[in-house]
Amino acid sequence: MMKIFSTIISLISFNICFAQECTTLGQTPTSAFPLCGTAVFSQNTVPICTTTSLFVPGCSGSGGANYENKNPFWYQFTCYQSGSLGFVITPNNLGDDYDWQLYDITGKNPEDVYTDPSLVVTGNWSGSYGTTGASAGGVNYIVCGSRPEDNKPRFSSMPNLIQGHEYLLLVSHYTDSQSGYSISFGGGTASIIDPLPPAPELADAICDGTSITLTLNKKMKCNSLTATGSEFFIEPAVATVVSATGNGCTIGFGLRAVTLQLSNALPPGTYTIKVRNGTDGNTLLDNCDRSLLEGSSITLTIVPLAPTPLDSLTKPLCAPQKLELVFRKPIRCSSIAPNGSDFSISGSYPVTITGATGECNNGVTSKIIISLSAPLQTAGTFLLSLATGTDGGTITDECGQVTPTGQSIPFSIKDTVNADFTTRIALGCVTDTVKYFHNGANGVNSWAWTFDNTINSNLQYPTQYYTVFGDKEAQLIVSNGTCTDTSKKAIFLRNTLRAAFEANEFVCPNDKAIFKNQSIGNMVSWQWDFGNGNSSSLYNPPPQTYMPSPSNINYDVPVRLIIKDDIGCYDTANRKVFIIWNCTIAVPSAFTPNSDGINDFLYPLNAYKARDLQFSIYNRLGQRVFISENWLNRWNGKFKGQDADTGTYVYILQYTHIDTGKRIFQKGSVLLLR
Repeated sequence: MMKIFSTIISLISFNICFAQECTTLGQTPTSAFPLCGTAVFSQNTVPICTTTSLFVPGCSGSGGANYENKNPFWYQFTCYQSGSLGFVITPNNLGDDYDWQLYDITGKNPEDVYTDPSLVVTGNWSGSYGTTGASAGGVNYIVCGSRPEDNKPRFSSMPNLIQGHEYLLLVSHYTDSQSGYSISFGGGTASIIDPLPPAPELADAICDGTSITLTLNKKMKCNSLTATGSEFFIEPAVATVVSATGNGCTIGFGLRAVTLQLSNALPPGTYTIKVRNGTDGNTLLDNCDRSLLEGSSITLTIVPLAPTPLDSLTKPLCAPQKLELVFRKPIRCSSIAPNGSDFSISGSYPVTITGATGECNNGVTSKIIISLSAPLQTAGTFLLSLATGTDGGTITDECGQVTPTGQSIPFSIKDTVNADFTTRIALGCVTDTVKYFHNGANGVNSWAWTFDNTINSNLQYPTQYYTVFGDKEAQLIVSNGTCTDTSKKAIFLRNTLRAAFEANEFVCPNDKAIFKNQSIGNMVSWQWDFGNGNSSSLYNPPPQTYMPSPSNINYDVPVRLIIKDDIGCYDTANRKVFIIWNCTIAVPSAFTPNSDGINDFLYPLNAYKARDLQFSIYNRLGQRVFISENWLNRWNGKFKGQDADTGTYVYILQYTHIDTGKRIFQKGSVLLLR
């Protein structure tokens, strides 16, 4: 029978056969048995039950967790030395099928094993009968659920444990019987044996000293404590231990503290609580069966009962509407007047109390929260005093001691703060200077500035220098040690000045050059120099005429624009205009590609005003030997990497003339000479 629930029929069968919930200690992750690697752990019977289904990596379906958590027991242990972990699960009946899965729950809630697949370390869900576990010869993967006849491997490879990590081991009894099993550890290099020897850590008496809480340095086995507390006695022997209870033993297997009930109250004084073998023949035992050392002891001091004073108030936060009192001993919640009338406040200005409550647990609280009618936003000094409440009394501690009226605690309130700030801007041609100011009111003693999300300052009056102008942002966080506020402000440095203009790329004979001003800034003047003897002070100057060179060559003319803004700053833009002596588009009738530097290339001459040009050349066989869509790409007289034959070639030139917009088609012949 497969172990995976993947069909509706299987789920129905599950609900009918295994609907009983697991309630026995050890059958849930939270109540897991503590394990120690020094001894064989035996489980003589396994109650039949089931809980939340499990996810098995590499085995569960895409729909999520669907493996049975069937007849389980859970075991918890800590790794004290990193290494590999080997163990064997041996059924009492070797015809039973046991499965297991290991989880790393470090820093997690034990119940997370049901929802977090990443906690799984390894496991084995083979359907084969007999022993199972982790060994050096095991397979290095999780064996999925199978039928007995499949004979899938029952041992997986030993997992590697990490020192200081907490682990949970699930043992699932798939066979529907209550026969048990044993777990033994060996073959690996990891240690799960706690090296810390057990010892008493703290002793504390409650109220009249009839009850003592003894805290140990580690968890001990609950079943090693006798109900009579015979493992402990007191010197001097003014009282005897009559009973003992392990704290936490009702929900788990380990106790960290023991509550000892005494035959009578201990008078004020200093006592020694000593350890001896109990009536069961031993002291307390830890999970590795190491005993609390016989003769070990701890000192206990009983002080005379006295009222718990009104002595501690948590420092008020910014603009508090609640005050928090903290007490040395727990206060009875029933003694707190809900309307807060046990307390009064006097000081710099009137404060009204509207209520009081405790954080109650078992009828007592170590804190009392006092509610106020409004937040305290203005600085002042005050006195919180204890009064007789409308319930007829003040507060009473857990030992029945009444705190007398007249006690008081001083406290102070700081002003709320305001992070608003001002600026002073000094514009410059190269650098702008911005000074930031905060008034420091209401006791502000901390300033945290951030400028444009990168620059920081802790000064009250910082100065920033900007060489790139435009939008800037500043944020300020202020504090007086109690209250904090944040302010953010944007400024605009308006003096960006940049000279720029657009001009013709080239100028043909009888054409005029057009200049378009593209400068930015708060300009008040413009000075143009066109390089042809003309100038202008207009924003957009008139078109300019340039004479072709008398020597029939093209040449550059420098053009300059100088701008000035309203604060007296200048910027300059320069560019050159290319003056063309001839813009008539023509194709030569012959060329000589012999590398002598004269007429070595063939191309359309002066095609400055051609758009969407295509220039093709064909040989006498009709083969196209050259094509270009850029008139400056020239034919060098080669075809397929070889010198083309001398003779006549045909060219076809197509383009759109920029001035007229007409499409031009020209066809002609050219002679190639060498």
